[in-house]
Amino acid sequence: MSSIFAKIITGEIPSYKVAETDQFLAFLDINPNAEGHTLCIPKEESNKLFELDSSTYAGLMEFSRKVAIALEKTVPCKRIGMAVVGLEVPHVHVHLIPLNTMKDMDFGNKLSFPQERMQKLADQIKAHM
Repeated sequence: MSSIFAKIITGEIPSYKVAETDQFLAFLDINPNAEGHTLCIPKEESNKLFELDSSTYAGLMEFSRKVAIALEKTVPCKRIGMAVVGLEVPHVHVHLIPLNTMKDMDFGNKLSFPQERMQKLADQIKAHM
């Protein structure tokens, strides 16, 4: 069964893309813990991080590192936190979260931003890629 992320990859569901390669995609989380919360995913659908082949795993981590650097240049924060939980959507995804306090890593703490702000933020992160 296709996940919501597979539909984002194909464009069936719109997203605020911040980076894309042949193998990976990064987009803003629409239910963010903090402003700029970004998801990095492999385009090949896989349910579990450690089931990825070593090349895809390493590629996802390097892609996420590049996105995190651009994100930190865009969103004022103390650092970028990373989490891989994998229970919400059955498609491997890395959460990159701008952190100022530990509360920013709390997945029960969800924020909402207007579409215009989300698009502007996505464009700003893209510009730093």
